[in-house]
Amino acid sequence: MTGLIITAGTAISAMGRGVEATRTCLMEKRYTLQPDTFQPQGHGHVGRVAGVENHRLPSALQNFDCRNNRLADMALMTDGFMEAVAEACAHYGRHRIAVIMGTSTSGILTTEEAYTARRSRDEALPVGFPYADTQDLSSLPRYVAARLGVTGPALAISNACASSTRAFMDATHLITSGLCDAAIVGGADSLCRMTLQGFASLGLISPNPTRPCDARRSGISIGEAAGLTLLERDGARPRPPRPAGYGLRLLGYGASSDGHHMSSPDPTGRGAALAMQKALDRAGLPPDAIGYINMHGTGTLANDRMEDRAISSLFGRNVACSSTKGWSGHTLGASGILETMICAIALQHQYLPHCMNSETLDPTFESDILLEPRHDRLDHVMNNSFGFGGTNSSLIFGPLT
Repeated sequence: MTGLIITAGTAISAMGRGVEATRTCLMEKRYTLQPDTFQPQGHGHVGRVAGVENHRLPSALQNFDCRNNRLADMALMTDGFMEAVAEACAHYGRHRIAVIMGTSTSGILTTEEAYTARRSRDEALPVGFPYADTQDLSSLPRYVAARLGVTGPALAISNACASSTRAFMDATHLITSGLCDAAIVGGADSLCRMTLQGFASLGLISPNPTRPCDARRSGISIGEAAGLTLLERDGARPRPPRPAGYGLRLLGYGASSDGHHMSSPDPTGRGAALAMQKALDRAGLPPDAIGYINMHGTGTLANDRMEDRAISSLFGRNVACSSTKGWSGHTLGASGILETMICAIALQHQYLPHCMNSETLDPTFESDILLEPRHDRLDHVMNNSFGFGGTNSSLIFGPLT
């Protein structure tokens, strides 16, 4: 692969606002999932970000106002990310910086609220309802581009729960093809009734905080998150000084689509294993070079079982792995970007987080799944994201040297 590096990054979730808050949450084993009070009849627990309701977008961009864009704006204003992009703009030009953002629901909550406010079931939505700037999938990248003042290509990736992981792949194509010099890559997904009630109707919401890979796991906890990274060619400009924990090198990526079922993963794990193998091939690494895998690990019976089979088929018990959704909840299309920043923390601090809330490993599992954190040497990490419809994505990162 052409050498691409992450020179700035941030994430916001129930774990906290920013990379340092996320690191502290992981290392201090803080409980973050709370009973669902987002809707009148709550389902299980959620990973809710504090302060979204009171956050305000700039007055010139009020037409974009929705929970999803508020989350993204909060992330933009964290960890010096806007300043990092301004420096890149000064070097490359605003027209040479792309925005590729992943989301699965965008600002659908705004439409839900508009429907709820109708006086009758036959009444239309209000004239002038800002659908294009709120619910439409393009709202997120257009908002981020407008907020940052960049004018390069802007893409929305909606690839279910693999959306923001897949965004790295599309960004790589844009940069290596010469269509842009740098890319803002990330995603956001926010709490809404559609996901909370939709997953509940599928019987996938756990009544307790989710416990991935546990023998008694009973489903997911929905969360919300936003995160962004600045992806550039290595050596294209002098590396800007950044606080510790941001620097990552994108070494490889892989994607597959097994198309087994609309909502259930292929139980054999073949599609997931293929995505991981492609990432290894692109990185030119053998399986034993990976020191840690951040699993998709949603906490459902089928997903965790499938992923264990896929990982063990390639790595045996030779690589430590865990899911961090016991802290954040399942943040859907934002999972990939949030967990990419967790991979940055793991590499920076040589720290392997465990499966939060999980106590007893499923006895049928064959991977080295962590129920307690571990300090160990890490040179390369893998980040997995798998989504409905059999969409699978894997990324491999290493530290900047």
